[in-house]
Amino acid sequence: MKKILTLFAVVGLFAFSGCSNNDDNDTISYVFEVNKANFSPTSNSEIYVDFDSRIYSGDVILIYRYDGADPETKRDIWTPLPESHYYTDGKLYFTFKFDFTQDNFRIFTEGFDLNVNPIPADFVVDQIFRIVIVPGDDGFNTKKSVNVADYSDYNAVIKKYKIDDSNVKKLN
Repeated sequence: MKKILTLFAVVGLFAFSGCSNNDDNDTISYVFEVNKANFSPTSNSEIYVDFDSRIYSGDVILIYRYDGADPETKRDIWTPLPESHYYTDGKLYFTFKFDFTQDNFRIFTEGFDLNVNPIPADFVVDQIFRIVIVPGDDGFNTKKSVNVADYSDYNAVIKKYKIDDSNVKKLN
């Protein structure tokens, strides 16, 4: 009888040791910064940046461009990419876009008639970007999260994933 109770105790120990009520502890998010990124004002251009180490296959990234400080709150304004700008007649002028792999990411501009109407310098010189690596579902994770962040809001993403962005690691 003692052997059966010991067996049940060992099996129970293994069965319940992997359980967790807090799914947020199962994910790790990071934020990085790219400074002094420069783009061409008169043609489509791009920058490539390598991650320090490979990101997981299910992870995704979000990229935000620094757009100055709010004059009232003094908080930084981070605009999510893709970010499009239009002429007054509604035609697309230029846009910031990005793509990524597990090893690197690319931020690029696409525009129309840039040789005639160059992109203003405050959009292409010394740009600052924040890159947030968000844990994704790679098909093996069956847990579903109901707490969805507003991914267009940098501060909401930082809060949801409990990221300390007071000392962001620079990638360049």
